[in-house]
Amino acid sequence: MKLLKKGAEADIYQTKWQNSKAILKIRKIKRYRNFSLDSKIRKQRTIKESQMLSLVKSYGIPTPLVYFVNLDKTSIIMQEISGKPIHDLPERKIIELSKEIGKLVGKLHKNGIMHGDLTTSNFILFQNKVYVIDFGLSQISIKPEDHAVDLRLIKEILNSAHAKIMIPSWKNFLYGYKSIVGDAYYRKITKLVSDIESRGRYAQVV
Repeated sequence: MKLLKKGAEADIYQTKWQNSKAILKIRKIKRYRNFSLDSKIRKQRTIKESQMLSLVKSYGIPTPLVYFVNLDKTSIIMQEISGKPIHDLPERKIIELSKEIGKLVGKLHKNGIMHGDLTTSNFILFQNKVYVIDFGLSQISIKPEDHAVDLRLIKEILNSAHAKIMIPSWKNFLYGYKSIVGDAYYRKITKLVSDIESRGRYAQVV
């Protein structure tokens, strides 16, 4: 078993499941919380994430298969998607795939799901298909405000991690998103994104 990532909420390991490459995600104990409360929260989040992965797949969105859930250890063993994170691809490829990412996010929102952690590291290209991973912060939500927060985050990521190609990537993302959610909802969400940005600028000035 190999440690791939130490996160604030969970540690990610590379492992095996019935001779297949797999990912083991273990939620961390938060020692500053009451032990029984912490255990309850970690179990609830583990259940929710495993359910969300399966739910999203039912909408035709590529996600890892869930192999096994251990509530005592608050862990999930899931399929390893052996591709490359979009974050690590050549710039021209990121621009090209931003349209597909936009479509996938559009499908999530159209089906009432907020991802909660939309970064280019949470989309993986594998066998010419883009997979969405890490639903640890996701939630069922039809609120336009929540969907706008999703879009605002991916825009920030493009602006910080991919600054040179931010404009064409964001344009392609919005094109793909709009093709799924429709013109009216697209206008509503992008207006909310602008509102969030303006509040941020005001807060910085103050």
